[in-house]
Amino acid sequence: MADFGASELDAFRAEVRDWLAANYPPELRAADAATNPEAVWGGRAFQGSSDPQIVWRDRVAAKGWTAPTWPKEYGGGGLTSAQARIIDQEMAKGRYRPALMSFGLWMLGPVLLEYANEEQKKEHLPKIVRGEIRWCQGYSEPGAGSDLAGLQTKCVDAGDHWRIDGSKVWTSYADKADWCFCLVRTDQTKKHEGISFVLIDMRTPGVETRPILLISGESPFCETFFTGVEIPKGNLVGRLNGGWEIAKRLLQYERQNISAGFGEGGTAGGASGDLAEVAKTYMGVDEGRLSDLELRRRITENKMNFAALRQTIGRIAAEAKTSNGPSAATSIIKYAAAEFAKERSELMVEALGGQGLGWDGEGFSPAELTAVHGWLRTKANSIEGGTSEVNLNVISKRVLGLPDPK
Repeated sequence: MADFGASELDAFRAEVRDWLAANYPPELRAADAATNPEAVWGGRAFQGSSDPQIVWRDRVAAKGWTAPTWPKEYGGGGLTSAQARIIDQEMAKGRYRPALMSFGLWMLGPVLLEYANEEQKKEHLPKIVRGEIRWCQGYSEPGAGSDLAGLQTKCVDAGDHWRIDGSKVWTSYADKADWCFCLVRTDQTKKHEGISFVLIDMRTPGVETRPILLISGESPFCETFFTGVEIPKGNLVGRLNGGWEIAKRLLQYERQNISAGFGEGGTAGGASGDLAEVAKTYMGVDEGRLSDLELRRRITENKMNFAALRQTIGRIAAEAKTSNGPSAATSIIKYAAAEFAKERSELMVEALGGQGLGWDGEGFSPAELTAVHGWLRTKANSIEGGTSEVNLNVISKRVLGLPDPK
């Protein structure tokens, strides 16, 4: 794919800016628009929907801009990384709502491009780009979390199909998903070398999901049960017993994308808005600066940490251009982003003072309640996508090259 010069990129930026302004549904622009957050994730539930978010998704997907760097033959935009960054920048600058949020875009699609056969790519990638299928991830099990390679969900050869029995846990949005990309055991005599990577339609008989209620009051995670689930032989991705290689690759993409939501201006963990400005509003100012000197110091330190993190993300992204996708260095981003996000959310609740004690009811604004509920949600940041302890081990071994402890 040819690189573009500065003048070509400037022209492309102008094109993107004009197209976004002309195609963004006005209902989404209204400050008080009652939009459906589930529509952002798409899926079968929104087939034929006239929800303005779905209209927006369809328009962006038709351009291939939900997956701008994917090949055009699979529904992507066929653009360069530089062009994709321009789309992201203009979306952020214009405060446009995301066209599509998708585990298919962030995790499954990249590994399908790398490991799937041509039939699988043509079947699944265009639907991911268009947001027609909502995916969930079947990795962790009750007895196989950090030690993922210890998973026991069985997948046996039943002649003309595979039969799956077992369970998964912490399956994000499994109750809303249409399909699941799943790790299963196809060889009981080996550990890492006995795992395969399969795709499962969640409507298949024998699939059951049960939401797990969290301390935050939400239920984004589920238990998922497979009882005599039969899937076609063609739903095996890659080679038989070769799933561990795919699993590790997908985790690199997962850690990279989990981290992306923890930026200083992001909403990960519920700590939305500029932390310093929120603190000034609730704690008061002294000559234009936050009056609480100690809190001001810690907020400044957190903002500096996020600034350094963004520089690190940029460096790792630049290095990835010269290699085949993300590397083990994504564990650095995942670990740091999780720790800084937890710290930021705690600072936000502290800055709210007495208003940070609310849980529900009158007397507390929606933003205050979001911050408090989000503070509890951030406790999962150091667990999901690989625990902080596991990521520190990855960093020590695969980034720093340190030996295993004796």
